[in-house]
Amino acid sequence: MSKTIFEHSTPGRKGYTLPKSDIDIPLGEIIPKEYLRESDARLPEVSELDVMRHYIMLSHKNHFIEKGLYPLGSCTMKYNPKSHEAIVRQSCFANTHPYQPENTLQGSLAIMYELQKDLSEISGMAQVTLQPSAGAQGEFTGIKIVSAYHKAKGNTHKTKIIIPDSAHGTNPATCSLVGYDVVELKSDANGRCDMEHLRSIVDDSIAGFMLTNPSTLGLFETQLEEIAELIHSVDGLIYMDGANMNALLGIVQPGKIGFDIVHFNIHKTFSTPHGGGGPGSGPVGVVEKLVPYLPVPIVSKNEDGYYLDYSHEDTSIGKMHTFYGNFAVAVRAYVYIKMLGAKGLRRAGENAIINANYLMTRLKDYYHITHLEYCMHEFVADSSWQKKENKVTTLDIAKRLLDKGFHAPTVYFPLIVPEAMMIEPTETESLESLDAFADAMIEIAQEAKENPELLFEAPLTTPVRRVDDVRAVKVLDPKFSFEA
Repeated sequence: MSKTIFEHSTPGRKGYTLPKSDIDIPLGEIIPKEYLRESDARLPEVSELDVMRHYIMLSHKNHFIEKGLYPLGSCTMKYNPKSHEAIVRQSCFANTHPYQPENTLQGSLAIMYELQKDLSEISGMAQVTLQPSAGAQGEFTGIKIVSAYHKAKGNTHKTKIIIPDSAHGTNPATCSLVGYDVVELKSDANGRCDMEHLRSIVDDSIAGFMLTNPSTLGLFETQLEEIAELIHSVDGLIYMDGANMNALLGIVQPGKIGFDIVHFNIHKTFSTPHGGGGPGSGPVGVVEKLVPYLPVPIVSKNEDGYYLDYSHEDTSIGKMHTFYGNFAVAVRAYVYIKMLGAKGLRRAGENAIINANYLMTRLKDYYHITHLEYCMHEFVADSSWQKKENKVTTLDIAKRLLDKGFHAPTVYFPLIVPEAMMIEPTETESLESLDAFADAMIEIAQEAKENPELLFEAPLTTPVRRVDDVRAVKVLDPKFSFEA
């Protein structure tokens, strides 16, 4: 048998000692023969130290925030304090069950109640539901609320929702799932909503407008008051995709500037390690007139304590989660907010903006950046100079970054910027780590001029080199098999 990185087995070596079985009956007499293997399982024979070194080695072949900067735009991949992890693993949280009587869950319900209130205050919304288990499900919840609002008013003629061309891909998908037609809004030369185009497409068929603010270009929508007046004039609702809320903490309350609905990615903005499919949580906040349509239950409080409130069940869009949301993620967010407080949250938002602008300033002479005005928490550069001069693409640059010890930023998004690199350093990165990333990007820009073949071959130091991305998607085979 050929030996691979996954096979470290030496006959007779073991890392465990099991007590002697007190059952003398042969397995064949206990378990039906058809369920038994014909021969012994081929299990590796390894010591405990072998196992530890194997998995530590594998972990270091991956990238994680404790290892280095994770500049994924719109994903807010920031360091999450380990104290939060210790708290959420306490038995009083980890061992609770949603079917317990409410009087035995008062502490947990208090956390949910206070988190609802905190998110309401941060967003300027009247009420918040913690049920949605991801940002995309938060979007779905929000647009279902839009639908319920119009249905209650008999607005059967409202069949369309406007979405900017810079939007996240989940936005049009969400609208389609709820049954709305999507109308794409163009961006103007400044990267913001084209108001002339918007005025031409707004009519009485518009149910709402989905807007990411700050946008995926890292720009704040300065025309929001005019947009809100226009959409509200036809009884439409404005939904804010809150994926970029990290830039607004303690600075802007969406509910106070025209938005009717907002979702939070609390696994991004409020401290939960995420990626690889989870964990996530996408609470949704709404203005007063939309509270009756929120999922049930929300957590309320009376003289007897905290309780699960189903009082608006008749008007609610229903439940969006089997129980009441991803509780462990909610606890982390609660602790994060309470530890920072109002001033700390604002400082986090300000530092995220400062860090992004610092990186943009350092890189603007080496990569093309369409919008060079002050950005928010992220900015979008591109490789158009490198591609024109030496046929070096954004993918080549992203692969070369792996050799430099950095995860790549989000690439080829937003779609309106060819060869895009969306860079978000977050507030938790120090000046030293920002400079190290900027230095690596500048080195790559120099390599693209002097030795572009190096970038075409990158990555050179990773266990897996370039893969056929198209084939990997079409022929997905995640299983591992031994080769004889």
